[in-house]
Amino acid sequence: MKTYFLEQLISSPHTSSPDTVPVELASCVLTIGNFDGVHLGHQAMLAQVREIAHTQNLGAAVMIFEPQPREFFAPAKAPARLTNLAEKQALLAEYGVETLIVAGFDTEFRSLSAQAFADILAKRLNVKALVLGDDFRFGHDRTGDSQFLRDYGLDVTNLHTVTDNSTDSGSVDTTDNDAARISSTRVRDLLLAGDLQAANRLLGRDYAITGVVVRGDQIGRTIDFPTANIDLQRIKPALHGIFAVDAVSLDDNGDVIADGLTALATDGHTGVAGLRPHSLFGTANIGKRPSVDKGDDWRLEVHFPQLQADLYGLNLHVSFLHFLHGERRYDGLEALKAGIHQDVADLLEWREKQV
Repeated sequence: MKTYFLEQLISSPHTSSPDTVPVELASCVLTIGNFDGVHLGHQAMLAQVREIAHTQNLGAAVMIFEPQPREFFAPAKAPARLTNLAEKQALLAEYGVETLIVAGFDTEFRSLSAQAFADILAKRLNVKALVLGDDFRFGHDRTGDSQFLRDYGLDVTNLHTVTDNSTDSGSVDTTDNDAARISSTRVRDLLLAGDLQAANRLLGRDYAITGVVVRGDQIGRTIDFPTANIDLQRIKPALHGIFAVDAVSLDDNGDVIADGLTALATDGHTGVAGLRPHSLFGTANIGKRPSVDKGDDWRLEVHFPQLQADLYGLNLHVSFLHFLHGERRYDGLEALKAGIHQDVADLLEWREKQV
């Protein structure tokens, strides 16, 4: 999959900066949205894009926004991210997208008229057909819609709401039932409630976070529970608390390194085998760590029982398997140490019941 920023695609040789090389896209079918989480509803959109692209011999393309619009308007009140940009890129590529267009959502972009945006689609991005949701709106004051684009001369397919009643064959239930609608909001609510099973059902996979291991406060080392501090790359995460996780190491192409974590082990401390291929089992805390008074500093910290290894700089893919409980405040490091010890024991016991 090739990724482009919209500026690169709409700049002309006369107006672009020396560092920006204008690119002309091949004719394509395009869908547009946040695609946060790339859940089953999004996957149905992508399947329709691929089908039309195959039938009409066109490319399959997606446009997303960075930041997401609500993050631009009110960052502190924006919904938690299910997926950061890198995670979206990986998932969209996995589901057959050939071209990803990242539109920088800023004052200039949001001020575009519906006519100007349609011109960009047709004349600069070479869009021949679109797949959109029934409620898609665009342009300044959201004055554009699917009918506007049809009147403009573009072929538009509207995909109806995907619900829990959609069949496994890929057909789409057209019942407009908000309670059953598969949406990023529902996935967030389920994750926040610790209902991983239901959230994963809407995602069609385990919920996971991918990030680089960076240096943290190293408090865990002082209480004999060293952790890998995963860079979240989002304003705030979509789930909080104590979890059982599986983690794998990824290479520069985003592919799983076979037994990548175990290979780094020293002194025979190779960790506990995970429940997924090539993974290690871990216990994770994701949240604000109330016991160490770090304010609004969101962290994902993973402890790997029985592992001794230097993990700094690794790109880890962390899959969430089981919710134990929410974050707790402990009075002092000794109480925190005792609490973590019990959490690790409980999660290891849970793991033993799965194998």
